[in-house]
Amino acid sequence: MRIGIDVGGTFTDLVVAQNNQPIKQFKTHSTPKDPSIGVLNGLTEIANSHKITLDELFAKVELIVHGTTVATNTLIERKGANVGIITTEGFRDLLEIREGLKEDRYNLRMASVEPLVPRYLRLGVQERIKYDGSVHTPLNIKNLKENLKKLKAEGVNSLAVCFLFSFMNSKHELQAAKEIKNIFPDAFISLSHEVLPQIKEFDRISTTAVNAYVGPELGKYLSSFQNRLNKHGDESKVLIIQSNGGASPIQDSIKFAVRSILSGPAGGAQGAANVASEINEKNIIALDMGGTSTDISIIENGKPHIANERFEAGWKIAVPMIDVHTLGAGGGSIARVDISGVLRVGPESAGADPGPACYDLGGENPTVTDAALVLGLLNKNSFLGGRVTLNDNLAKQAIKNKIADPLGLTIIEAANGIMRVVTNSIAEGIRLASIRKGLDPRSFSMVAFGGAAGMLATQVAREVGIQKILIPYTAPVLSAFGMLTSNIQYDFSQSYPSGLEIVDLNEIRTQLQAMEKKGRNRLKENGVPDKEIIVEFKADMRYLDQIYEVTVPIPDLNFNDHELKEKWAHNFHLRFEELYSYRQSEQEIRLVTLRATILAPIPKISNTKKNKKSPGNYEFSKPSTRQVHMTEWGDVPILQESDLSNKQNIDGPAIIESEFTTIVLSQNETLTKNSEEMLSIKLQDIESIEKKPSKLKAVDPVTLAVVENRLESIAIEMMDVMIRTSMSQILNSSRDFSTAILDNKCRLIAQGEGIPVHVSALPIAGEAILNTFQNDIHPGDMFALNDPYNGGSHLPDITVIKPVFKDKKLLFLTVNRAHHSDVGGATHGGYNPSASEIYHEGLRIPPLRIHDKGKPREDLLQMLSANVRLPENFLGDLNAQIGSVSTAERRMLELLNNYDEATLLMIIDGILSATEYKVRQFISEWPDGVYEGETHLDDDGFDSKMIPIHAKVTIKDDTMNIDLSKSSPQVTGFINSAFANTRSVAHAAIMYLAPYDVAKNEGSMGPLSVIAPKGLIVNANPPAPVCMSTNHCGEEIIEAVFKALANAVPLAVNSGFSRRMRYAITGTDPRTGKYFIWHYFMGRGGGGASSGNDGWTCVGEVNVAGGIRAPSVEITEERFPLFIVNHELRPDSAGNGQWRGGLGAVCEIIYNGKGKGTMNTAGDGMIVPPFGLFGGSEALPHRYSLISNGTERVLKSKETEVTVLPGDRIIALASGGGGYGDPKKRDKNSLEWDKKNGYLS
Repeated sequence: MRIGIDVGGTFTDLVVAQNNQPIKQFKTHSTPKDPSIGVLNGLTEIANSHKITLDELFAKVELIVHGTTVATNTLIERKGANVGIITTEGFRDLLEIREGLKEDRYNLRMASVEPLVPRYLRLGVQERIKYDGSVHTPLNIKNLKENLKKLKAEGVNSLAVCFLFSFMNSKHELQAAKEIKNIFPDAFISLSHEVLPQIKEFDRISTTAVNAYVGPELGKYLSSFQNRLNKHGDESKVLIIQSNGGASPIQDSIKFAVRSILSGPAGGAQGAANVASEINEKNIIALDMGGTSTDISIIENGKPHIANERFEAGWKIAVPMIDVHTLGAGGGSIARVDISGVLRVGPESAGADPGPACYDLGGENPTVTDAALVLGLLNKNSFLGGRVTLNDNLAKQAIKNKIADPLGLTIIEAANGIMRVVTNSIAEGIRLASIRKGLDPRSFSMVAFGGAAGMLATQVAREVGIQKILIPYTAPVLSAFGMLTSNIQYDFSQSYPSGLEIVDLNEIRTQLQAMEKKGRNRLKENGVPDKEIIVEFKADMRYLDQIYEVTVPIPDLNFNDHELKEKWAHNFHLRFEELYSYRQSEQEIRLVTLRATILAPIPKISNTKKNKKSPGNYEFSKPSTRQVHMTEWGDVPILQESDLSNKQNIDGPAIIESEFTTIVLSQNETLTKNSEEMLSIKLQDIESIEKKPSKLKAVDPVTLAVVENRLESIAIEMMDVMIRTSMSQILNSSRDFSTAILDNKCRLIAQGEGIPVHVSALPIAGEAILNTFQNDIHPGDMFALNDPYNGGSHLPDITVIKPVFKDKKLLFLTVNRAHHSDVGGATHGGYNPSASEIYHEGLRIPPLRIHDKGKPREDLLQMLSANVRLPENFLGDLNAQIGSVSTAERRMLELLNNYDEATLLMIIDGILSATEYKVRQFISEWPDGVYEGETHLDDDGFDSKMIPIHAKVTIKDDTMNIDLSKSSPQVTGFINSAFANTRSVAHAAIMYLAPYDVAKNEGSMGPLSVIAPKGLIVNANPPAPVCMSTNHCGEEIIEAVFKALANAVPLAVNSGFSRRMRYAITGTDPRTGKYFIWHYFMGRGGGGASSGNDGWTCVGEVNVAGGIRAPSVEITEERFPLFIVNHELRPDSAGNGQWRGGLGAVCEIIYNGKGKGTMNTAGDGMIVPPFGLFGGSEALPHRYSLISNGTERVLKSKETEVTVLPGDRIIALASGGGGYGDPKKRDKNSLEWDKKNGYLS
């Protein structure tokens, strides 16, 4: 006998499997305070059902495989251990800086993520390992002991140790562990080289901190469970399911608790893979739809896809886990009508209490379950096996009040709309999850499970194009069942940065064999015979200058060295091309991480289901019917799953009910009972549910939501391709690019998660292409530009545009704008503070055809690359842009298969109109009037000082005008702006003030007009230099608008953000002899405070608002001849207030290049600090300096040709954000917390 246990938030599911016995399912209420009680209750129920005692049950049980949400809930609910962090001196704040990440670019007023470990419990010690594993600074034991005693005094009971490059040399972490055990004999200890032995320090410190945070709580639960089992049997029979789908013994699971964060969904994916393989289905999409969310996972060749990182509750977890794509779409998802009159469903959920309106527990919001009940899809008297009676009148009332009446629909139309929108959301989730892996979901079957999946499975399948659905008998408890089909599995990884051509293959073999030996030993300790052990070797690899890796299988290590490298390179190129549609065979391949999976399958149990019915034409009692609305009302047969016979076919429309799930069949759908364990549904005449006559579409709010969701997912996919294939750190790590889709009128209809400053400059780029080429644009053409006076913003931002044709008619433009690391010119890195005209700034590209009817213009591309300093990176980044827009073209053509062009363009008109209505609505709620604000730039790098940017904002009814006429005339230096950029930053300012869920499309620009007379700094005449314009004067335009509107809408504005202040270094790397350019994106400044929220720490300047990431310290040192001395918060840098600003950072870097290097600075804010509002104080300004030969020189914000010698130090002190409100009104607890953590001295 074997038992699978899945502990959920509401129910604990148990599955009992025995040879030649039916699978038995049990559900018991979970007990969150001590989940082991609920588990023991379930086990008692199992024992009672077998009429034996618990002791007798455990005597019969061969194995228990247990999945638990304890670790997940501990993290989400913030109920973990009191953790202390010991890290390398100078890097205690990496966890809080979070790479400068802010999840929503446009929501400046969202609360920041609370650090998992507060600053006063994060302490640095003197030690340092270098990128090659050599010791730079020995571990200072005295310093370590002093800090450990401080943590002891603070009541710390769990410690995380994360030293830089510990994965290359673990000596210091092991020494630290020894000292910790002396002072904390009972503490939980997590060492980063054990938890995650691979490069990227934020990934490692975040994962290690999570492990230390959840480990003690998981250990307490599992120890309690173990103790209870000890009273009845042998706890060695228990395995704990891991996020990777494998299972481990209790002690391993406690030590590496972070690996079980996603154990429940992992069990579901394993179960789906197993039940599908029983009928020889190897490629499936697992769809687990519950009450709150839907989990999507992909199984290819019988194995779930594995991801190596994921954010959970705001923190990065970088361990192998089954790749689960979670959507806020479930049976309890709430439907609502937004301010623009568009129907939305989720992500908010009614939960179990009060639940959907039909539960009659006080809920008044309509949900998916309410809609299904109103349409007759659910039996109100037999929900959850008859334990709950649903109230259809309450469901109708909720839909009428909240959806039907506001939209002018009948209740039935509204209920159908809810079902369509949630169906589309799930379908888009499947598309994104599969396409990101280079897979076509239409070639997969679907396994549907979870309580709500049966209702929507066929409609989701139609929308995606899937032709076969499998619904197992164990669907309601598939996660628990899947745990019994898992492997005992150990995953190991080890960073090994090296070029594939020069890699030491003997060392590779040694490393992999060491991991294999470790895994085999652990499995043997668990009684696994050597012959049953399976070993898999893989590697994370990338092209040289990319930042994201592709995981590929390592060929047989017994090949000779030449063959091994050749086959390994082939595996990488092939996988890269599968994912991104092209390969870069001329690029160096970089090995990053070695991975070994050592596993042994848990032996299968053969099972049967009792009371088999004979195959063939089994006669069963005539089914009942009820009125169900599918396309129209009609009597639909209602069948019980238990009454079906094997091989019997049921044609839709029909509904099949069982105790815990309802399956809905529509026309042209046939259900077959394949066996006692599996139902299958085949869909004929696959056609999207959205492919309907155009007359029904033009003003349909449901269709607007469906198409808007589809367009946004395409733009997001464009972004994903760009991140993972671009070559330069400024793109793949810092993410300085944007993606968008325009219609044939050059209106912005969707954009990905990009840079806010680009939001409305891209339509002007599209117009430049259409105006230049007019009728000479053909299918397969592709265009590029960067000319600020002809569609661009500044020269480093190159825009690639691909037109989308249908039947030879131009309908859309797919757009990618990306900041290139170098575009030639008089100085490296794209920014030339000495430029007095645009010709000094670099390669100027007017609208240019780069692909002609599908063929690249290679001579032209070579000409462009010949004019930049890093041609290989330039072409690599351009290829990434080309891949991005080409992907979008394919997706738009797929969308056009669902809608004829006239219909789709009408729908887009409706989307833009709905957004415009929403923007006009919130503007109309602001007080009419004329409001003025002014800010200043430090200088232009020449003779102009304290340069004014003045905004006069007029609000009248539902319109807004921003008049910048009183701003400075254009200046000599590179801080001028072309109108396209000015228009875009003005639009971004309004989007920051808007409700966060307003769509960022052309409709949001409709009520806004911008006046910027020619000849001013905000609309300069050529050939004025404009390279800094996206930052300066762009940021200052936003500042002036915020200041102007502060008194009109005080709750909508933020105080001043830190301004951009960066530098770029060029020189020669002595390790390779290669020329390099490095852009400084570390040491980000703080965000401005707002009413109710402190500013975000290290979020960067307002024009990007968290859209640009700080790069990895370890990757920087591994790739460039630089030594990062520190990267921490700058205390006292933020402005005080009732809500204080976010802190800036301090970052010191030593240049270790060969001979003389050269540095440029480009920014502002050395003189003018971030402003405060309503009594809040201003923040500290930036201060950057260079220490050369012992002498410190304060750098100016705009300098060129600064000489940097080996050993020179560059020290950057970044601004914080401005304060908001009277500092005397600051909450006393918040003030004490600031002082305790050293934010304020």
